[in-house]
Amino acid sequence: MYKIYDVSMAIHEGMTVYKNKPEKQPAFETVQNNYVSETRVSLDVHTGTHVDAPLHMVVSGETMESISLEDLVGPCRVLDLSHVKDGITADDLAPFDIQEGEFLLLKTANSLDTAFNPDFIYVKEDAAKLLAYKRVKGVGIDALGIERSQPGHPTHKCLFGAKIIIIEGLRLQDVPAGKYFMMAAPIKLIGTDAAPARVVLVEGLLG
Repeated sequence: MYKIYDVSMAIHEGMTVYKNKPEKQPAFETVQNNYVSETRVSLDVHTGTHVDAPLHMVVSGETMESISLEDLVGPCRVLDLSHVKDGITADDLAPFDIQEGEFLLLKTANSLDTAFNPDFIYVKEDAAKLLAYKRVKGVGIDALGIERSQPGHPTHKCLFGAKIIIIEGLRLQDVPAGKYFMMAAPIKLIGTDAAPARVVLVEGLLG
C-alpha cells in the first residue's frame, strides 16, 4: 500500500510569500462570458514551492531548462532537523551519514509556520560546503529561502557551484523522516531563474 504526501504549498491570493513583499503576491483575474470562465494568473517564479536555477544567484548562470527532470524524479531522504535553532550547520548534518548522489529534504521547525517568519531556519554556509563535499544531487527545505542573513548568498553559490539542485518552500510537517520516491515537477519554463513546482513524495515504492 502506497502513501502519497503532497509537500507543495497551495498558490492563492493572500498566501505566504517571501518577506511578505506585496509584489510577490500572486494575482488572479477571472473573466466570465456567459458560462465560460478564463483566469489569468500573475506569478513570481519563486512563488510557493519552487525549484531555483543557478541564474537566481549566478551572473549568466544556467536557467530552468538546464535542470533535468530525471534529476527531480527518484529516491530522496527526509532528514528531521526540527530541533535546530537559527540555522543548519555541518555539525547538524554530520550524524546522517550523507551519501553521494542523495537528494535530501530538510524538515525543520519552518514546517510549523503559518505565516512568513523572518527568522526562518536556513542552511548555513558550512553545511552547504559539506553537501558540496558529499556531492549530493539536491537539497530541499521547508522555507521560502535556503539562506538568510548571509552577505553575498554563499549557500546558494556554493550549492549551485557544485551543481546541486535547490528546492524551496516545501511543506514537511506531516512527513516522517525516512526514504521516499519523489516527483518534483516544475512548470516547464524557458530562460527563467526559478519555476513553481508540485512536489509529491510516495512512501512504500522503494522497498
